[in-house]
Amino acid sequence: MLDYRNTTAELAESNIDTAVISVGATEQFGPYLPMHIDSLIAELYANEYGKAINAYVLPVLPFNTSEEHAGFKGTVTVSPNILTAFLEEIIVNLHRQGFKKFLLCSGHGGAYWFNAFIKQMNYKYPDIIVIFPGYQTDAWEVAVKAAGLTGRNDMHGGLTGVCTAMWLCPELVKLETMGSEIPEELKGFADYIGWDKLTKDGNWGHYTKGQYTSEELAKKGETLWMTLIHKQCEGLKEYLEEGYRRKVELKK
Repeated sequence: MLDYRNTTAELAESNIDTAVISVGATEQFGPYLPMHIDSLIAELYANEYGKAINAYVLPVLPFNTSEEHAGFKGTVTVSPNILTAFLEEIIVNLHRQGFKKFLLCSGHGGAYWFNAFIKQMNYKYPDIIVIFPGYQTDAWEVAVKAAGLTGRNDMHGGLTGVCTAMWLCPELVKLETMGSEIPEELKGFADYIGWDKLTKDGNWGHYTKGQYTSEELAKKGETLWMTLIHKQCEGLKEYLEEGYRRKVELKK
């Protein structure tokens, strides 16, 4: 794996033809968690996937489609048209340099442009392949169970968010009770109404101060994300290479 901190000579000599592009977000995580958690998750994804497939890993793009959080000060939201146009430019320019295979990942669960963009890029550009590591469909359930976080309604923030932050950026976390149980029927409005109107404080889920030690929280966060990523990395390189072979090489 190489990344943007390497030199252009090192990259050229490596003959790497695969790139990892990750998209995070800058959005509210309630009153006591920092707003770059999704970017930290995206960076974690990118580095681990880059190792698994021996790729060139680009820096994380820190903005996403965060409309549901835009009512909270500091959140940055970008329209899907602007975001996907920007990503397409990146991919096209890297393709001109000899990159043929691209893995795209997002740290923001509300990035609904994601699948449509990947499908469109593969249709529009027949000489490249763009994938995401989501073919392991049970990965999230396996990870949640391993971390002891099953049965929760933590769509955003809550205990799951606290565990994540306590692992990735503990110095920025204020361990205070936050969030609340959100009625199940409100999920149907989550993509249409700002969360400033649907949640108590931006958390979709809750955390109670003192229920776990700082070390326990961090361990749960590490177990959750590393289990998920390791599960998704199983066979990832072979999956990418087979996809490229079927799409590009078999037509020649």
